[in-house]
Amino acid sequence: MFWSEGPYQTGRFWDVMEDTIRQITTKMEAAGLSAPAIQAFLYQYRKLEQSEAGLIPEDSIVPVESLPSIEHRPLPSDTANLAAQTVILKLNGGLGTSMGLEKAKSLLKVRGELTFLDVIVRQFLRLREAVSPKLGLLFMNSFSTSADTVAALSNYPQLGDPERLELMQNKVPKIEAKSLAPIVWPPNPSLEWSPPGHGDIYPSLLGSGLFEQFLDEGKEFLFVSNSDNLGATLDHRLLHFFAHSGAPFLMEVTARTPADRKGGHLARRNSDQRLLLRESAQCRMEDLAAFQDIERHRYFNTNNLWIRLGALRAELDRGNGLLPLPLIRNEKTVDPRDKLTPKVFQLETAMGAAIECFEGAGAIEVPRSRFSPVKSTTDLLGVRSDAYELDAEFRLVLRPERNGVPPIVELDDSYKLVDQFEELFATNNVPSLIRCRSLTINGKVQFGAGVEIVGDVKFVNRGASPKNIRAGVYQDCEIEL
Repeated sequence: MFWSEGPYQTGRFWDVMEDTIRQITTKMEAAGLSAPAIQAFLYQYRKLEQSEAGLIPEDSIVPVESLPSIEHRPLPSDTANLAAQTVILKLNGGLGTSMGLEKAKSLLKVRGELTFLDVIVRQFLRLREAVSPKLGLLFMNSFSTSADTVAALSNYPQLGDPERLELMQNKVPKIEAKSLAPIVWPPNPSLEWSPPGHGDIYPSLLGSGLFEQFLDEGKEFLFVSNSDNLGATLDHRLLHFFAHSGAPFLMEVTARTPADRKGGHLARRNSDQRLLLRESAQCRMEDLAAFQDIERHRYFNTNNLWIRLGALRAELDRGNGLLPLPLIRNEKTVDPRDKLTPKVFQLETAMGAAIECFEGAGAIEVPRSRFSPVKSTTDLLGVRSDAYELDAEFRLVLRPERNGVPPIVELDDSYKLVDQFEELFATNNVPSLIRCRSLTINGKVQFGAGVEIVGDVKFVNRGASPKNIRAGVYQDCEIEL
């Protein structure tokens, strides 16, 4: 166990733990959380109390050598029937707090006046019109993003009641590291709770009643992706491949690059040869070099998943409503802005980790164009630039001139927050990056109209006042302003 003193000595430990489990159950019931949500959290909590850290040792897995690819597969002639049986689910619970946002990140402008949410809805409406009027759409919101998202969706009356498009994400108690009890924090009770990770999709579907509704409506396939990844559209070839593969679960993966060293990778478990997902939080320190070896572990999880609803129902029934996902244990402070506050464990799960729960689950390699998430302002500058375009189906794709390679953007910490980032551009003058390999900015600058970056360019301002970058072509240079 974690402790050798106090009430957790042998003889009293299990009594104390059962009392703590009752506290957790009471706390979650009082917050209105469903029975599947409580069951899923207690499953992870019992792992924690037994000293499980959710680690996946390197010697317990082997790399995945090769996978089928979607590249060069012919476009199927008719997918209307398959689309009618499909629901698109967008994970939309993030606030974008790392970028200083206080609303749903999907409401951030990404192309002109269009937000991520605008683009997603237009993608869906175009698909529904072209393929099948029965194609479904769902957003998994958190308590923090629900109101903003529902209000924004009301601008699209053709979608119907926006509240019927919502799956509400659960919340879970933070666990005090010292006592393993749910933390109580009177200065700000909201800090007693944390998001459960996107693995919460499974108990949320079950607890909401939407699962049974989808099955009753004849839905068979669920396509899940992040709302900040506009490359993750409903690809007809992938839908056709998944439907005819017979696989219960399919993960889209892409080749890892140096930028993906810290991201979760695909592997195969030695004990039963099932595929699994290993995240950085599940890696032992002594295995870090192997984890980050992109030649050894070649495939990166895009978080684009295809799930056969009947197979998911069968697995949930087998587990009495529970999908046994691996634990991800994150150690933080109860107030993340105050490192002197008590340490807590935040227990999370990853939805992609469900790949190990299904016999016959598979993975397919997809082009990098299906993975263009915006996790930082550096990503945002790239997708706002002319290196990308919205095509006729409202897919955000790299321009053909880029040959599938996005520009590398590096901004110093003074542009980490969105409001600071916006100060880079006078009246939205985003520089042209269509011929850019890399752009680095150190110090305070502001782009004027007509700036084009070619090759590798770096701007440096060592002063306290912003310096203007005037119109012109800047090619393979480092400029002190």
